[in-house]
Amino acid sequence: MAQIQEIDLAIGPNGDVTFEVRGVSGPGCEDLTAQLEAILGGNVLTREYKPSYREQPAQQDQTLVERD
Repeated sequence: MAQIQEIDLAIGPNGDVTFEVRGVSGPGCEDLTAQLEAILGGNVLTREYKPSYREQPAQQDQTLVERD
């Protein structure tokens, strides 16, 4: 079963935007937020990584079946 991936987006009173990503291990969080960052101008001031960033992403098992 796939884990739910979530992005919490907050806009502060001064216009600063922050993202918090949940449900993603490893650097996949950056892939998940890349389009939002680009839409907002691509100017990332800081990044704070959770311990889950250093975890290996879960591999998805795939089964290939050959049919005659």
